[in-house]
Amino acid sequence: MDNTSLLALSAPLFVLLVVIEMIYYRLHPDENASGYGVRDTAASFAVGAGAAVVDVFYKTIAVAVFVGLYELTPLRVEVTWVTFPLILLAQDFCYYWMHREHHLVRVLWASHVVHHSSLKYNFSTSVRQPWTGLTSQIFYIPLALAGVPPWAILLCGAINMLTQFWLHTDRIGKLPRYIERVINTPSSHRVHHASQGGYLDRNFGGILMIWDQMFGTWAEETERPAYGLTKNIDTHNPLRIVSHEYAAIGRDLARATRWQDRARHLLGRPGWQPEHATLPSVPHHKPTERPTTSLRSACCPDSDSDSDSDSATGARCTCRPTGADISR
Repeated sequence: MDNTSLLALSAPLFVLLVVIEMIYYRLHPDENASGYGVRDTAASFAVGAGAAVVDVFYKTIAVAVFVGLYELTPLRVEVTWVTFPLILLAQDFCYYWMHREHHLVRVLWASHVVHHSSLKYNFSTSVRQPWTGLTSQIFYIPLALAGVPPWAILLCGAINMLTQFWLHTDRIGKLPRYIERVINTPSSHRVHHASQGGYLDRNFGGILMIWDQMFGTWAEETERPAYGLTKNIDTHNPLRIVSHEYAAIGRDLARATRWQDRARHLLGRPGWQPEHATLPSVPHHKPTERPTTSLRSACCPDSDSDSDSDSATGARCTCRPTGADISR
């Protein structure tokens, strides 16, 4: 059973859990939780349905590439009850780097930004997936070259995605610290979806948090997250949700005057703009809580707008924590 079919079979359960969570919110309201919005939830399901359709095409391409590489390599990994957990571990390691680079490289972020575009954080957010998911599959090529059968790569990918559904909720609090630091939890993933400066680009792990611990990207939930983007797109139109950052890249490429600037618009950090660029005056859509000066001073000492792109892009700020304590 491959990734697509396993996720498709799980879809009715996803819908049921969304309905249960919606009812729970209705019976036990919490003013501090992001809750549900009818238009937001409908947009998430519409985007998710579109992603499920195009994903069949992308997975077909990915399988063809994996099979070709698998046939070329002399290496072979036999899938047994002993080796399968190790393959899943290796897949989760690749997922960490895939996820991390999809936050740090703008053309990749243009795909992944879809998942972060909602101001709500609930089970329906988990199905808000990009329509350009082929870029994710590139990061699993090393598994095929190592001799892992293509079907095992896809199965591990499906397991990784399924384990992340329960992470998208405000209703499960922090677990004991020794659990939070080892596996992905709703608390760790809330940090990942937050737009505050100290939370940006943290907690990339899929199943495990040990990769974030190893590579310095783990952050603990110490304040209530403000969900969404640093500049929100303010739309429930599925087509705009999945394409807005690509459109913003196109605008930046069109007005760029140097090839190195065009390259950085594609491969640089989201939000990067050349120092000599003259951008139109546009209103900024701020998150509900602003990053502290200590977290932003390394790259944005003078203004909130130096590191952000067009307010319609939904791009991440390029400012990064400088080692300051994120707890406030």
